[in-house]
Amino acid sequence: MIKIDHVSKSYDGGATSAVRDLSLEIKSGEIFGLLGPNGAGKSTLLNMLAGVLAPSSGTIELDGVNVTTDPLAAKRNLCYVSDSPDHLLRLKGHEFLRFIADVYEVPDAVRGPRIEELAREYGMEGELDNQIQSYSHGMRQKMMIMGALLPDPAVWILDEPMTGLDPKASWLLKQSMRRHADAGKTVLFSTHVLDVAEKVVDRVGVIAHGELLFVGTVDEMREHFKSNGSLEEMFLELTSEDSPFAQGAEPGTDPAGEKDGDAADQEAK
Repeated sequence: MIKIDHVSKSYDGGATSAVRDLSLEIKSGEIFGLLGPNGAGKSTLLNMLAGVLAPSSGTIELDGVNVTTDPLAAKRNLCYVSDSPDHLLRLKGHEFLRFIADVYEVPDAVRGPRIEELAREYGMEGELDNQIQSYSHGMRQKMMIMGALLPDPAVWILDEPMTGLDPKASWLLKQSMRRHADAGKTVLFSTHVLDVAEKVVDRVGVIAHGELLFVGTVDEMREHFKSNGSLEEMFLELTSEDSPFAQGAEPGTDPAGEKDGDAADQEAK
């Protein structure tokens, strides 16, 4: 479970806000998609969840562990795939995976078969003896995904994970995400590829200008906007400049300014 409570992130002494008073709870056993245009605050939020950035205010908990006050324990519960796969490029593929296994204390009896299985699934068997810097972008992305899957963490956080993947690898990743959630664990991924989210997620959150504008299932989003259109059409309505939400209406309200049922219930709690 991921619990985000009134989290903000600002820069330049508070002059620039990347994330604004964001609260969200992501359940164990679900795939949650974070949707938003480039610059919406998605990567900033995920970096705070992973402990790469510290929030300016608010708290974040992963399975009950506070990311700020107990960072090592929190990080043992998660694996993070950033929006760039260009990490530890001088390591060979097998060296990178063994390094990840060491960090997460994956037993020797488990890591070997698991690495072989992942390399076979993602078509990387013949590449593990090569340096990561020799890989294509898509191959590097596969390696980062394999590293995140290897420890089988309770929380899996992925930032634009489909970027650069071929269709087979994208399909495999979606299957891995589903299996992870079905095992009672948590998957959070960001994307601006709306068709991907529509086919994979249990719930979605839409973020723009650092604010969370909507949380719910795709069907709930359709009902909320009385639309039978695609997720893309609803997303564009949510994030367009002339939307009442983008113009500063309080998240969780309708255009008339009245809170919807979920927002009112959360506030009452």
